[in-house]
Amino acid sequence: MARLDTRRMGRTEMMPASLGLGAAWLGQGSERETIEGIHRAIDLGINYIDTYPRGQEDRWGKALEGGLRQEVYLQAKVSPLEKDGKKDFSAATTRRSVENSLKYLKTDYLDSVLIHDAIDIEDPLAPGHALDELIKMKEEGFIRHLGLGVRQHEFHRRAIETGHIDIVLTFLDYTLLDQSVAETTLPLAREHDVGIILASPMAMGTLTGVEPNQEDELRRARKENLDAKPQAHDMWKWCQARGVNIRHLAVQFCLAAPVDGIVMFGPANKQQVEEGYDAATAHIPDDVWHDFEAEFGVTALNT
Repeated sequence: MARLDTRRMGRTEMMPASLGLGAAWLGQGSERETIEGIHRAIDLGINYIDTYPRGQEDRWGKALEGGLRQEVYLQAKVSPLEKDGKKDFSAATTRRSVENSLKYLKTDYLDSVLIHDAIDIEDPLAPGHALDELIKMKEEGFIRHLGLGVRQHEFHRRAIETGHIDIVLTFLDYTLLDQSVAETTLPLAREHDVGIILASPMAMGTLTGVEPNQEDELRRARKENLDAKPQAHDMWKWCQARGVNIRHLAVQFCLAAPVDGIVMFGPANKQQVEEGYDAATAHIPDDVWHDFEAEFGVTALNT
């Protein structure tokens, strides 16, 4: 069995496997499917495990019983419910969120906690709000590293410049389709030695190998004010004609990114865990990358 390589996660000095297990879809099925997916990931050497508040964290706790908790880096998120139309990132709500994660995950510490899904970054960073409370909980020994998990690059910058954020999870902006974060957050993270998690390498399912819907692509491009012509369908068609698995290209493109950190995919079950691992470890001939670059202007940086 091929082995995943090990990566340094910025100044945290955590050394996880290069592929991490995201939580976005893993709790959508049955409890058994969730636990089987987590166990299979650990069997394959995936040891950075993401969780999600209100996402049935107790399943992760059950999956990690019997000593498995000590074999992984465990990450939780603070993503408060809305209150009066706004996210509640108060100190009390933040502490309650982390305490609930500790309880459901059956652990006395978390390797990392991310401020997640913030609509206005100034709210969680405000004095006496989420970041300050997380710093206290870190000092108390409940949390080892603090992070941010949002898409907006400007939010990344603000958080990194506080000096307290050790990890940034970015998603959708470093894929075969969009590398915009390479011009903003990635160089800033290198400057501050902040670890990076490149999430959603398969672009929320667009690069899994299922034929992309061209109308959906165009709607998404208009919504995000993208100037370039959507390329997902063209890439899929190119791969189909050459017998290439686009999922393999998508994951390995992200694995080759110039970051101190990991790639995180979001499987829904054990089969998708195995598919993600296969994508990360499959052999892709150099000539495939060279031809792909000639056609689309994108290639893995280590080829």
